[in-house]
Amino acid sequence: MRATLAAKQSEVPHDRNAMLELIARAITDKAAADQPAMKPVINATGVVLHTNLGRAILAEAAIEALELAARSTVNLDFDLARGTRGERDDLVEPELLELTGAEAATVVNNNAAAVLIALNTLAEGREVIVSRGELIEIGGAFRIPDVMAKSGARLHEVGTTNRTHREDYARAIGPDTALVLKVHPSNYRIVGFTSEVALDELVALGRERGVPVLEDLGSGALIDLTGYGLPREPIVAERVATGADLVTFSGDKLLGGPQAGLIVGRRELVDRIRTNPLKRALRCDKLTLAALSATLRVYLRSGEPAAELPTLRIFNRSVGEIRQAAGRARDILAERLGPEFTLEVVESEAEIGSGAMPVEKLESAALRITHPEKSPETIAAMFRRARIIGRITNDAFHLDMRTVEDPAALAVSFDDGANERRHQGDQK
Repeated sequence: MRATLAAKQSEVPHDRNAMLELIARAITDKAAADQPAMKPVINATGVVLHTNLGRAILAEAAIEALELAARSTVNLDFDLARGTRGERDDLVEPELLELTGAEAATVVNNNAAAVLIALNTLAEGREVIVSRGELIEIGGAFRIPDVMAKSGARLHEVGTTNRTHREDYARAIGPDTALVLKVHPSNYRIVGFTSEVALDELVALGRERGVPVLEDLGSGALIDLTGYGLPREPIVAERVATGADLVTFSGDKLLGGPQAGLIVGRRELVDRIRTNPLKRALRCDKLTLAALSATLRVYLRSGEPAAELPTLRIFNRSVGEIRQAAGRARDILAERLGPEFTLEVVESEAEIGSGAMPVEKLESAALRITHPEKSPETIAAMFRRARIIGRITNDAFHLDMRTVEDPAALAVSFDDGANERRHQGDQK
């Protein structure tokens, strides 16, 4: 009896330790579960519009408008003047018309949706003519032919991969042709022996044959971007002025706003799109519309949009400024990483990203980080734990500083990550 009691008493400390360990693990798991799945990270990849990292950072005006809409009931579908049901497109259409010169505008949740609903509205059960050289695939393996198939329209390819002529379109147009689709190659380039039909030629042919022309601009620039060190992209207002019946483009790429698909053009066609049942399935919510409206107003009211739009500001950074930032980042991280790591400021090439201007590079500077016993993948994983996302180039880990405006943020993120790991270790 006494032996049994002694044995049980000797088990108590062990059981207690196991229980404490179990409690600590439960606390750690709960703390992790309480954290949001979407976490802020530092984009040090050098890709300005990184699809996997959320693309454009919003302007402060857009953030304020989004927060106001989130905290309040708003006139989303309500006409304040008449006291009747309204149209949510009215929240952004006036700005879009002023910026593009179009007759009408509507908005859906992204540019793929804009193309889908336009094709479904105007060409379901009929043919749409597209150059073979413009049958693009965008991120996530979404392809123009697949989008067209889902729209109910039938693809009619013309020309060849590298050369398409006006006569190819002219021969293809027939009684069953509903639309001519021109796709801007925003995420690739075909070079060498090439030929494409300009928009003005397609518009003239379309009017001659009574067939509307839809242009998918993809990224969609509202202003001339050459002043920001970028090559010239088609400007939406110019394409409308050239005569495109409809133009679709993104809100979260070169425009620098929230994810959205914008459709501008002839009123009769836009009105038909608005009444398509798909519009309800693809429409934007109040948060997107609030942020988009504020972003559009920046273009209309600001004398220098780059001062307010982070995307344009990052494009516009000078190489000298970026090198200085890389130097500060080196000093900040050297203190935290220790002497075994080698940190060097090196020349770099940043990218625009999200399929915009794929062959264009932006001169930049990066921090090259190496360790005699750690692989680039190991170093990258270490920084990911601190929510700093870099890239591996030439068998070394790099932090490209074009996309890091404040090097001090690296210290905060690195220290927070270290504190979190220490806390988890203490809990275990």
